[in-house]
Amino acid sequence: MVVTVEPSSIKGEIWAPASKSSMQRACAAAIAAGGTSIIRNPGKSNDDKAALGVIQALGAAIEQKDSELIIRSSGIHARSTTVHCGESGLGIRMFTPLVALNEEAITITGEGSLVTRPMDFFDEVLPQLQVSVQSRQGKLPLVVKGPLKPGNITIDGSLSSQFLTGILLAYAAAGAKDVTITVTNLKSKPYVDLTLKVMEDFGLEVPQNNNYESFYFTGNRPTVTDSRTYTVEGDWSGGAFLLVAAAIAGETIISGLDVFSTQADKAILQALMSCGAGISIESEQITVRPMPMKAFHFNATDCPDLFPPLVALAAYCEGTTVIEGVGRLTHKESNRALTLQEEFGKMGLSIELQDDLMLIKGGQGLTGAQVHSHHDHRIAMACAVAALKATGSTTIEKAEAINKSYPDFYEHIRSLGAKLNQEV
Repeated sequence: MVVTVEPSSIKGEIWAPASKSSMQRACAAAIAAGGTSIIRNPGKSNDDKAALGVIQALGAAIEQKDSELIIRSSGIHARSTTVHCGESGLGIRMFTPLVALNEEAITITGEGSLVTRPMDFFDEVLPQLQVSVQSRQGKLPLVVKGPLKPGNITIDGSLSSQFLTGILLAYAAAGAKDVTITVTNLKSKPYVDLTLKVMEDFGLEVPQNNNYESFYFTGNRPTVTDSRTYTVEGDWSGGAFLLVAAAIAGETIISGLDVFSTQADKAILQALMSCGAGISIESEQITVRPMPMKAFHFNATDCPDLFPPLVALAAYCEGTTVIEGVGRLTHKESNRALTLQEEFGKMGLSIELQDDLMLIKGGQGLTGAQVHSHHDHRIAMACAVAALKATGSTTIEKAEAINKSYPDFYEHIRSLGAKLNQEV
């Protein structure tokens, strides 16, 4: 699909999309906890659909009722010898340890960029938990055969906290007792907080957190309830694009974002305040309006998914913005540092990469251009947002990449007044 965005002003009210970080964790916790889970405000992105497919393959029954999902689980008992994670990085990293709770050999597959992402973590860690693992030289497909037996282990958290999320959920599902997971170089600690909160909401044992350096399971699971209701949070990752669009192109009220959320991308508020955007934060809504904006310094090490919207924001800030954390961008849907540099360069924005820093020379205005998403949902959205105040039309190729996380994105910004045209 090709989307053409014309210079536009936006105004109005919009509800943020459901968080796929919250939704996917809820799917994993629902099957791990057993019983009946009612999921309100369920997500409908490709990653969310992939997560539902995984838990069905692992034995869960899923029923759609009005705007809710009902998930019934008697534990993790695979009904298929193949599990497909789509293109979800969180999905493959979180569900693999849960898949490994089965005694049968199960093949785990993916598609798109996921087949090139490193999975060496599982080759190194799962054998320590009595799980046999086969991979394609550290890449998909994986073949795992359990059952996983919780034990004292040390894992490296430098690549992604999502591996830890999977181990935590698998240990809880397996009833781990008197065992410790030691973690070195942990990144994205807010996402670990989200995992622990979801585990608590679903009645799983939440391990003792020793300053994110170790997690201790006592084996004392809380009183188990047969059913629970969970409401998926609004998505700060997708909401960040709406907030930045408002700062660039016109006053907008965004609802559905919990300012007390543990989602790492809530930090977008810090960037907006640092650059001088007009922002009003209330308990039920956030209002953002354009103001003269200045360059800012931001550390995105714990929230690397914010790089694309931050680049769009920085393009309209006077001066050179510095963003830390470039090293976290290599193993995304694309190598986002290079992709952002290339695609925004086509629109006239100068981006320099210096080790772990990204330097963005903003305030000079952007020119509409023909850009490419590189099959990366956040690149497509960042280009669309930046195009709202560019000079001339911007054409985004492979614009359907947004379906991975925010399939309604184009319709949402159109409803606010953005002028865009979609061609299949």
